[in-house]
Amino acid sequence: MKTKYSEIKVYLTKDGSEIRELMHPALHGGRCLSLAEALVQPGQETRLHRHRQSEEIYHVLEGYGLMQLGEEEFVIEPGDTVLIPPGTPHRVRNIGQGPLRILCACAPPYSHEDTEILQD
Repeated sequence: MKTKYSEIKVYLTKDGSEIRELMHPALHGGRCLSLAEALVQPGQETRLHRHRQSEEIYHVLEGYGLMQLGEEEFVIEPGDTVLIPPGTPHRVRNIGQGPLRILCACAPPYSHEDTEILQD
């Protein structure tokens, strides 16, 4: 299976990020994980949330952000990779001048039902 970036529709997740599902079992036939690109515009942030089942890996492609991971906060930049264990509250804020683009791998695959919003 192959996907073409220019043909992938963008949608908003429950946490407020703009997502392109690059590969997801519900759409493309894989079984165990999903891969998406998240886009957060300058000055914007995702809502604090956690995933009950999914483990996530974020890999920063472009831009600068402030990552909250549990009780910890740290800057993320291109080339950084962050592991987000299941059940860990997290969010990211774009602190740069341009878009913050992050590759997000989830296993089991991302689902809205597995996402719990922790703030209004």
